[in-house]
Amino acid sequence: MMKRWTTGLAATLALVAVAGIAHAETIRVTVAEYSKKTGPYFNDAAKAFEKDHPDAKVQIEVVPWDNLLQKLTTDISAGANADVSIIGTRWLIDFVSQDIVTPLDPYMTQSFKDRFFPVFFKPAVMDGKTYGLPIAASARAMYYNKALFKKAGIDTPPDTWSELAADAKKISALGDDIAGFGLQGKEIETDVYFDYAFWAYGGELVTKDGKSGLDSKAGYDAANLYKKMIDDGSTQPGVTSYTREDVQNLFKQGKVGMMITAPFLSKQIKAEAPNLDYGVAAIPAGPNGDRGTYGVTDSIVMFKNSEHKKLAWQFMDMLFTKKWRERFTSSEGFLPVNKEVAKMPEFADDADLKQFTNLLPDARFAPVISGWEQIADTTKNALQTIYLGKGEVKPTLDQAAQQINELLKQ
Repeated sequence: MMKRWTTGLAATLALVAVAGIAHAETIRVTVAEYSKKTGPYFNDAAKAFEKDHPDAKVQIEVVPWDNLLQKLTTDISAGANADVSIIGTRWLIDFVSQDIVTPLDPYMTQSFKDRFFPVFFKPAVMDGKTYGLPIAASARAMYYNKALFKKAGIDTPPDTWSELAADAKKISALGDDIAGFGLQGKEIETDVYFDYAFWAYGGELVTKDGKSGLDSKAGYDAANLYKKMIDDGSTQPGVTSYTREDVQNLFKQGKVGMMITAPFLSKQIKAEAPNLDYGVAAIPAGPNGDRGTYGVTDSIVMFKNSEHKKLAWQFMDMLFTKKWRERFTSSEGFLPVNKEVAKMPEFADDADLKQFTNLLPDARFAPVISGWEQIADTTKNALQTIYLGKGEVKPTLDQAAQQINELLKQ
């Protein structure tokens, strides 16, 4: 009798447990993969959240950056998107115009907003409404190999682009497998890599009259500078086959004298090439002292069709507490977006990070323009044509500017 009662009780408890799981409120979170640490971080965050919310489940889906936009587009079209997702902030205006993300203002208190540096918080604010939170933020600076500089007889990093070109030529002369300047020419941010010199020469991506700035003296000067470095052998050969990650790998191997990239390279060097003697400096200036760095944020957004908005917000709120922001920022190598985190010694006393934060006043963000990804792709295609020697600088940039102007009219 006792055995039957015990068995029956166990079966009942099992049914209750299953029922509890079945009725758990579940939120789905699509995450962009920044590194091998991204998935473990978000899975740990999900477990911690579930511990504090026993009736909740958090499903994490990690997607490579190169596939993220296509996946989101497909999922949204099918009505199968997650409740929450990381996106490139430059995509946000299209998501807002399509009315597929929800404003977060009803959930935010002033004390929550005060956690953030305004420079990183503002890019996701449109028409007075906040549609995303800065899950990741960075700027760009120039990394240089001190050992190669010493071998080439160069004492300090270049302060101008003309100095950079001269230094790159000297460093490249050290050997056939050495590139003075690592130049990205493939996939995402090829246009941005060009923009560093373009901004230094006084260029504007979109002029005051709402047109492309590529067909300008600044555009021609920047493109001619890069093409001359390619032709002089001052860059690695075949630049159009190199992504940002490819160039970073060459730098970590000690084969590149200078390159421009984000703070996370410092983390990678410390872990993968701890003996590399390197420094971080400002991006060079142009002839009139102009310089600019690329300010980047990725946002985490809540989709309008989410049926679990309150729970989704609670998870987003947790991600921006000091504990979780410190872990994410430290492990991925980004700039702190939270004021409290920025004061922590590991960030405040980091010499490399100081170089990036010093550049923030000159940071330029991608214009808040619908269809910007298509505009960036048009620029990339024109630059690849020039880099490959398949088109002269002026007519190629003029044609690209015409195409961009048509896009800007839409």
